[in-house]
Amino acid sequence: MKHILAIDIGGNTVKVLVSGEQEPRSFPSGPTLTARQMADGVRKLTEDWKYDAVSIGYPGRVRDNKIIAEPVNLGSGWVNFDFQKAFGVPVRILNDAAMQALGSYKGGKMLFLGLGTGLGTALIVDGALLPMELGHMPYKTGTYESLLGLKGLTRLGIKKWRDVVFEVVALFINIFELDEVVIGGGNINKLDRIPPGSRAGDNALAFTGGFLLWEDERTKGSRRSHASR
Repeated sequence: MKHILAIDIGGNTVKVLVSGEQEPRSFPSGPTLTARQMADGVRKLTEDWKYDAVSIGYPGRVRDNKIIAEPVNLGSGWVNFDFQKAFGVPVRILNDAAMQALGSYKGGKMLFLGLGTGLGTALIVDGALLPMELGHMPYKTGTYESLLGLKGLTRLGIKKWRDVVFEVVALFINIFELDEVVIGGGNINKLDRIPPGSRAGDNALAFTGGFLLWEDERTKGSRRSHASR
């Protein structure tokens, strides 16, 4: 049985879990974290874990299993970094929102919204994973990310921010004719209730998505696409 190490890279924390284990491990990330520092930190944190492959949920644009743009909320050195050489095993990379969407999917047409430092988005339609860039699309006086991300929460205040979350969820349900919206990310706990037509995601399902990357054929198309956060 292949053991998979799933790595979920966030703006504040890097979380890891290997298949077969129950308790994730983590260490701080932040605006200066480089790709090399991430890889070194993960290797040190998982010295006692055995794994045959690695899945990485990256908070930025990914195409053809490669990072194509530096992250907004981390340090530099991610584009062209050789993760397979760093870990010594095969590596698959997916946008972090898409990885959690994959782990959260139950069927039909589902949109995942990750409320974190930025805004992660991914759509799954009848099992096909479609990473998206909705966060950078214009909305009102800014973008969806500038309003729903951490900067928007700080600027608007929690009450107005919650109102915008409800507005955007209702808008996306109508635009995409969705069966449901799954809301995840570190700031989901800032909501006092969940918008109609949506359910709360479990951030631990990012690991499930990482494990599925090595056994689920529906992710092949996603590795030819890209997403951003």
